[in-house]
Formats: sequence, structure tokens, C-alpha cells
Amino acid sequence: MPGIPSVARKTANLTTTLPTVAVTAGEPAGIGPDLCVMLVQHKLAARIVIIADRTLLAERARLLNLPFDATEFAAAEPDRGETGYAVCDVPLAVPAVPGTLDRANSGYVLRTLEVAADGCVAGTFDAMATAPVHKGVINDAGFAFTGHTEFLAARTGTPQAVMMLVGTDMRVALATTHVPLEGVARRITRQHLDATLRILHRDLEQRFGIPHPRILVAGLNPHAGESGHLGREEIEVIAPVIDALRAQGFDVAGPLAADTLFNRERLARCDCVLAMYHDQGLPVLKYASFGSSVNVTLGVPIIRTSVDHGTALELAGTGEAEVGSLLAAVRLAIELGANEKRRRGAQRPRRGSAAGPAR
Repeated sequence: MPGIPSVARKTANLTTTLPTVAVTAGEPAGIGPDLCVMLVQHKLAARIVIIADRTLLAERARLLNLPFDATEFAAAEPDRGETGYAVCDVPLAVPAVPGTLDRANSGYVLRTLEVAADGCVAGTFDAMATAPVHKGVINDAGFAFTGHTEFLAARTGTPQAVMMLVGTDMRVALATTHVPLEGVARRITRQHLDATLRILHRDLEQRFGIPHPRILVAGLNPHAGESGHLGREEIEVIAPVIDALRAQGFDVAGPLAADTLFNRERLARCDCVLAMYHDQGLPVLKYASFGSSVNVTLGVPIIRTSVDHGTALELAGTGEAEVGSLLAAVRLAIELGANEKRRRGAQRPRRGSAAGPAR
């Protein structure tokens, strides 16, 4: 597409832990562009590249009466470890009106995600953070789209991704994501649950730096099945997977009744809860941390964080939106991106070491 800077592969600068983070502005009629303008008012320890239509951002800045100081992004420029903001200009199909959805811009929304994801894979970006999109208008435009998690898994060729939200005092991951309730039990197989727990354990170790993750697993049915009287998924699927992983040294406990799982004493003794479905785990976390919690995609070969809320069309262009969740998402992306740069830097052979000849 003309006008979109190249995100061709480049060699990452491992001499600095200051990451480059891509931020997609989401649905152009929603509060995503507002949040990006608000974000620019904050000084962050990273290079932030906002992927959006530059004219859209300028117009929203005028509506909000805020300055918008961001340079043009050029992927070919060397990574000098400098902080600041830039815009990777992806043009809208039609002008956006705050609060009014337009199917014509659905392709634009997906293109911003493609640019960010491809840039992360190529090494141009160290992480990406996403403002909210509107799933309904994207599907109305003819695109099959269930959410960022599934989209990024497909874009990166990942067989299975895991959705986790990080709040003030807890982390909650999901065994299933955007699935109708009637289809949840069919999705929870031994193979799927085993893979989910292995992804969760690995990313808590590698990305969050938790040496021995402790994971609590919720049951699917009320009272975790009540010994099979209220459902047999706990007996036939969940418990056998947990037993097998425990035998391999994983610190995993469950299945536990979800109605008593989220208490302070239990949460204090774990690093993450795995809920079986979306509305089993997320209402608790969002009640405790809404507006500051962050959605993280695990299992994919890139770092992606996101806000914990929707497009809030009625607030677009009014200045009443709160930037807290996007700011938290970007800060976590910076932290995870810096951790990954340090990890990759530590894995490089040292000069004169046995891993290679001195030069």
C-alpha cells in the first residue's frame, strides 16, 4: 500500500534495552485516536511508533486541544536507543467521524495491525500495544474477525495463542477466548488444556521473569463439577492434565471451584489463575482493576499488549476518555520488550568465548 513505510527485517540493537514499541490506534471512530494523542503527552522510556492515519491524529488533537508532537517514522533509520514519538502513516479509506462507524475503514484497521505485527516479526519493533477495535463493524465489512488474539495468532502462524489479563493484584489467563458459552466445553480438550498451560508457564518464566510460576486452574462447572454430579469435564479432562503436568514438575493446582477461587489468600499464593472461559475470569479482574489492567497475548512469537476496554464511541472526540489503560499497556509492552532485548543480548556469544572465534 503506498505511503506506508517499510517494516523490512533489520538487525536489532542489543546494546540498549530501550525498546521500540508500535501502538495501533484502533477503530478510527472510537476513542483509540484520542488515547494516542493523550499518550504523546507522557514521556516514556522507549521509542513509540503510532500506526495510524496522521491526519486523523492531527484532527483529533485539535478536537482535544492538545499538542501532537511526533515525527515521521522511517524504519530504515538506525536504532540509536532514543526515546520519543513517531507516526507510521497508514491512510484511512474515508475520513472518520468521531462516534460514527464506517465499514469502509475496516480494512484500514486490520492493515494497522498487520503493519505492527509484521514489524514485530521483522525486528523493526520490539513490542506492540493496541487500542480498541470494533469487532462488529469489521465483520459487517466482510472480514472474519473474532479478536486481536486470534488475528495475531493467524498472522504469525501460531497454532495456539493464550489471552491473559494483568491487573493490579492478579493475572488471569483464559483456556478459551471469544467463544460462545455453548461451545466452551467442546473446546476444552486434554490436548488444548495441556498446550495452554505449557504456553502460560513458559511465558510467565521467559517474559515476566517468574522463575517457578504457580498456576491455579478453575473448574468449568459449578463447584468444579461436584464430584461429577454437575459435569464430568473436571474428572475426565482438567484433573488428568493437571496431574500429568505436576508429575513433570509444574506447580499447577486444581480444578478449583471458580466461585471461591478468587480470594485474597489464594491469590497471594499464586502467580496466575487459568479460567476456563472469558466471563468466568475477567469480570473479577476488571472489577478490581478496570481502567488500568492490560491484555497480553501469550504463545505468539511477538510481544503484544492491549487496553482492557472497548471503543467507547460516545466519548470519541470529547476529551472525556481516560488514557490509563493504554498507558499501562504501553508501559508493560516497554517492560516486556526491554526484558526480551536483555534476554537476547545475554544469549549472544561473547567475543573470544568458546561459542566463536575472537575478531
